[in-house]
Amino acid sequence: MRTFWGLMRAYWVSDHWREAWALTLVIAFLTALSSKAGVWFAEASGELVNSIAFFHDAANTNPLASLLTHAGILVALVVVKDAGITGSRMFVSATLHRKWRAWLDSRFNAALLDSNHTHFHAQHSAEGTAPDNIDQRVQESIKDMTGGAIGLAMGVMAVTSSLFFVGQKLLSSSTEVAGLEFLGSYGSAVLAFVAVAVYVPFNTWIAVRLGGLLERLSVMMQRAEGSYRGELTTLLRRSFHVAASRGETVQRSMHERLYVDIDSTWARYNIVHTSYAAFELVYNFIGARVVAYGPGLIPYIHSKIDLKGYITGAELVNSLISQCSWFIHVMPAIATLRANSRRVMDVAAAIENVQRPAEFYRQSGRSDFRYVRQNPVFGLTVSNLDLAHHGHDSAPFLSIDRLQFRRGEWTYLRGESGCGKSSFIKALNGLWPYGQGTVVFPEGVKTFYAAQDVRLPPVSLKELVCLPDRGEEHSDTVAAAALYKAGLGDFIGHLGENSREGKGWDQELSGGQKQKLIVARILIQQPGLLFLDEATAALDPEGKTAFHQAIKDNCANVTVVSVMHEAVPPRSASGENFYDSVLTFADGVATKQPIAPLPAELTKILAGSPPMEEGWLRLPRRRLKQK
Repeated sequence: MRTFWGLMRAYWVSDHWREAWALTLVIAFLTALSSKAGVWFAEASGELVNSIAFFHDAANTNPLASLLTHAGILVALVVVKDAGITGSRMFVSATLHRKWRAWLDSRFNAALLDSNHTHFHAQHSAEGTAPDNIDQRVQESIKDMTGGAIGLAMGVMAVTSSLFFVGQKLLSSSTEVAGLEFLGSYGSAVLAFVAVAVYVPFNTWIAVRLGGLLERLSVMMQRAEGSYRGELTTLLRRSFHVAASRGETVQRSMHERLYVDIDSTWARYNIVHTSYAAFELVYNFIGARVVAYGPGLIPYIHSKIDLKGYITGAELVNSLISQCSWFIHVMPAIATLRANSRRVMDVAAAIENVQRPAEFYRQSGRSDFRYVRQNPVFGLTVSNLDLAHHGHDSAPFLSIDRLQFRRGEWTYLRGESGCGKSSFIKALNGLWPYGQGTVVFPEGVKTFYAAQDVRLPPVSLKELVCLPDRGEEHSDTVAAAALYKAGLGDFIGHLGENSREGKGWDQELSGGQKQKLIVARILIQQPGLLFLDEATAALDPEGKTAFHQAIKDNCANVTVVSVMHEAVPPRSASGENFYDSVLTFADGVATKQPIAPLPAELTKILAGSPPMEEGWLRLPRRRLKQK
């Protein structure tokens, strides 16, 4: 789906092809029927005008009945054509639009949310290559594109069927034209076809030029609108921080700058769109009142046809001009269609490009990571690891020759901000793009990565606890037990609810409670390899101790690699170390050392002391230092 036509035909050659073609054939049939009804309408119009023109003719024995009959037939045709045939076609085309959009949406969602983490890589590719506002592209652009494409296809069908039915009628009713006797009885029909062939293409060329401007401005509008909407969405997520820092003035200025881009682009779009609307109105009037009545005027003047034949022929030409002008009438929609399809194709191209992340990242930097498996007895091994940034000439900011994390070993990562701790964790999980090295995972061991920032989707509390599994994969009892052990027992009664007191769980739970929720997930998942990337940053000292204790008590032989900002890793309430080793990052080098246990005397003091506040925990350390 990286090309326009590939995107257009994908649904019709998919596993839903029967559904797609059935709806398409129904639309084609109704379109042909509508074109045939246009011929009937032209004939009925001629009959009505003729009954009006000869209302006072002596030969007309019942003029009023004739007039009312033809008027009734014309009204009935309008109702059948517009309300019946056209209405039915609109319903079927809307159904096709809905089905096609749903299929495309499911395809893009499946592609973005695959095990390859495509949604992540597509947004974190090299600077300037990642598609902006993917949410807008997948929703609005797909919706507008599919609707525009169906309208375009129906226009093509209408032109084809009209050329057949209307052209057939023009040929059958054609007559000789003075000066064109060599054409014989096809003179008036040839005049009509020439008039249409000259008038429509020339104005179509004008429409194409204006449509090109509309397309470029539509793309610019979508980008500007997407950027503004994206910033509003971001504001809602960081609303508290803006309020706490009194940053409303700066935020407002940012919104004003973004809206200036929308406003200036909109102004240019309005000028072009208004010009196009004026052009279309003039085109329609000249086509319906001049061009349509011109070809039949000569044979009418020379009495080759009567008034009825003249009016019928003019209505037929007008119908032909109208149907052949679909390109002009829908040019703004085509411009929008091209703009939307381009944005959808960009997403499709980005998705396809990152199906092999390493090859994709190699285009903008060095990316030579290898992820292999080994016997779980040997734990996790890292060798010859270099982490770098974007660019082929980027020097590594972190280099590690060899690291071994034994099975069941807890390792604490320490270092200044920006030294590469989180980047190291991401690289182990295949989420860092640039660098090289080999990461050997224990075979058959489940991994779990817990980050500092916890975002909760709008689902039930049980589904949140069971992630990444589905909620039905675990019983309510298991989920409730995990919540209780994680310190969230007060929420057990709300397992099946998507919100509490009108607030979704992402708003209802505090930062610390969200991190406790992560503990509950860990207890359910029972990983053998656990990565904690500042996963306790929102917890107080007692909460951090409880976080680690719950994992220690319930996850046997788990290997833990943890990033925290504390100078020393947390210990249990009894004074025992949770962590076995510390990995220090400094000057682009990692050094691993074992953690010595606390002196037995201090361990006894801590074990016999009741839990106190953080200030009390600091007091013995100061006294020991004084001694």
